[in-house]
This record gives sequence, structure tokens and C-alpha cells, in this order.
Amino acid sequence: MTFKTLMTATATVAVLASGAYAENPMVGGAAMYADKNIIENAVNSADHTTLVAAVKAAGLVETLSGTGPFTVFAPTNAAFEKLPEGTVEGLLKPENKDQLTKILTCHVVGADAMSTAIMGMIDDDGGAHVVPTLGGCMLNATYDGDMIMLEDEQGQTINVTIADVDQSNGVIHVVDTVILPATE
Repeated sequence: MTFKTLMTATATVAVLASGAYAENPMVGGAAMYADKNIIENAVNSADHTTLVAAVKAAGLVETLSGTGPFTVFAPTNAAFEKLPEGTVEGLLKPENKDQLTKILTCHVVGADAMSTAIMGMIDDDGGAHVVPTLGGCMLNATYDGDMIMLEDEQGQTINVTIADVDQSNGVIHVVDTVILPATE
């Protein structure tokens, strides 16, 4: 193999590798890398600092760094700001860890579900698909055009604003509202 052939092959591999990463959308001003796990990518998003703090407070870092696969509906800081004043601060207190864990795990599905797969399930079920989460919540998924919407157990509509952020252990879909379980 000549030096020129080796350099061309190396350049081709570099382009292909960077192209794989370029397919992922930017989230919160940060590149999202398909070879990094959900936590490794989320910590770099300026739009997900509240979610990252909540995941740490709930003790879910190790879980979401694990092999998965996971689909995470990741609420932005603005989504958390929609909650009543003081809610986030209250949930982050150690005595509310169980409630926080329940809410956060209602954002996680034990599968790697890209948007096309979710839309396919919605189509297969006649226009709506029930999505069971690891937290025991049942979400009702629908779509309009290329926008996926979820309805939580409190009847809120949650919109997927950035879909298909590929991760080494699953996928993140950025959402505009915090998913809440049914009130007891």
C-alpha cells in the first residue's frame, strides 16, 4: 500500500466517522455523539441542566449510563420552568427522591425507539399507541406530519421538539413538557 493510498483510506474513514456523528442534531448548543451514552451527551446540553441535576439527585446516572437500550423523552429547562413555582426545588430535596425518581422514569422506555418506529407503532394501532414507561406511566403517542406528541396520565400534551438523537445505549427525543404520572 502506498503512502497516498493509506492517506486516502485514512481520510475516507475520518469522513465516514464524522458523517455518522453529523447525522445527530445539535442539542442545547452541543454536538451529540452516537458513540456516547445518554448521560455523556446530556451533560453537554445547555438546555438540559435541570434534567441532569434531577437525574443526579434521583441516583439514576449509573442506570442511564448502562447498556440499555433506553428511549428517553428529555425535557428541556424551559419544560421544567412550566411547572408551578418551587416544584423543581422541592423535588430535588433528598426526602422527595422517590417522587422525583417516579417522574423521571416516566420519561424512559426500555427500548431503542427512533421516531420512524414510534410512528409505525402508531399507524399499526390505528392512530394512537400506548407507550409503557419504566416508571409505570402509560403515555398515549400520536403524530401529526413529522411531529410526535405524547399525552401523559394527567392529560398534558408533550411535543417532541428534537427527535432521533442517537446514543450508544438508546435514543433521546427532546420534549417541551415534563411528563407527569397520574395523581394519586
